[in-house]
Amino acid sequence: MASASGLYTPTLPNMKRRFTPSIGIYRSGFWFSEGVSKRVLCSSTVQGADKLAPSESRVPRLVSRGCKLVGCGSAVPCLQISNDDLAKIVDTNDEWISIRTGIRNRRVLSGRESLTVLAAEAAKKALEMAEVDPDDVDLVLMCTSTPDDLFGSAPQIQKALGCKNNPLAYDITAACSGFVLGLVSAACHIRGGGFKNVLVIGADALSRHVDWTDRGSCILFGDAAGAVLVQACDSEEDGLFAFDLHSDGEGQRFVSAIIYRSCIVVLSILSNKAFCRHLKATIRENETDHVLGTNGSAVGFPPKNSSFSCIQMNGKEVFRFAVRVVPQSIECALEKSGLTGSNIDWLLLHQANQRIIDAVATRLEVPSERILSNLANYGNTSAASVPLALDEAVRSGKVRTGHTIAAAGFGAGLTWGSAIIRWG
Repeated sequence: MASASGLYTPTLPNMKRRFTPSIGIYRSGFWFSEGVSKRVLCSSTVQGADKLAPSESRVPRLVSRGCKLVGCGSAVPCLQISNDDLAKIVDTNDEWISIRTGIRNRRVLSGRESLTVLAAEAAKKALEMAEVDPDDVDLVLMCTSTPDDLFGSAPQIQKALGCKNNPLAYDITAACSGFVLGLVSAACHIRGGGFKNVLVIGADALSRHVDWTDRGSCILFGDAAGAVLVQACDSEEDGLFAFDLHSDGEGQRFVSAIIYRSCIVVLSILSNKAFCRHLKATIRENETDHVLGTNGSAVGFPPKNSSFSCIQMNGKEVFRFAVRVVPQSIECALEKSGLTGSNIDWLLLHQANQRIIDAVATRLEVPSERILSNLANYGNTSAASVPLALDEAVRSGKVRTGHTIAAAGFGAGLTWGSAIIRWG
């Protein structure tokens, strides 16, 4: 029938009326349980295929432009800190750290390096692999919780790349989930905004916020940067099959919707009061003598100078949180994509702790030979961990064009999310 605008609006197939407060991408379009979109749905069925060709639909999907990952790059600081190095400053040893975390080394920014330089280096490598000129970049997304500038580092990366057309560049702060959120954001810009080439960079320098006298936390973190180029493509080549995103800051159940042009993103935030206090680096006021009051000014003004505290973490609670919610998120994304664990070639989790990675893999029944992990060499690099591991796997020949990857991030906020993607 004709809509008010005079356009033909097809009748959609009957869909479940139960509202599911999350979103997914079915191959090339956005799927909503309430059927808010009026675009044409199409589907096909493939029998007896463990791996599906790019042109084969998994489930009903919306006809739209697709996006694919076509280039990657990474960069790490020169300074390497081993477990034996840490044993010289805190009460620990290599065996204690490696058994509990799987970490043996990490890279740390020295005074001669900056996170922005690392991020720009990773981005340049991604562009070179994709054979895309910096002037053809439409958007730079810098996923970081530790920018060099309070107001964000993305514009400086755009400048370092030499992008002459002044593409949009901005930061995304979601801690260890940042890169996964950046991938989804890139898809939104491409599918709904007409962007063609989007750089997604995950980079963090957590060493700046670590208490190096706390052996429970200083052993975990390192600095790094990783990047991918997400490029627009025909729907048949689409490489972002589905995703699932969540956050829990207050422990209150609510749903927020973000509308961007023709894209509607619905984020589900689940009730979980305990975890919002188990991994954080909050702001703290420094003691100063700037309080005025003798001349009639308001007491407490000007405000005291402030800085962020060191990272505070309850390791046991974060472990319990991760091994519970990460498999659920991946299973949800797999269900949306019409795939199962047996369909994926690689499991790529945020590199936080080898015990977490192993526990999630066991839950999903993914064998060890299909797990991507470089945790031992770099430690927890926050938003950089997923693209860093991906880049090493691609350049080593492990991950090849057409491989399907289940990726997930989780951490402070608390935030967690997963995406089912295809490389190339």
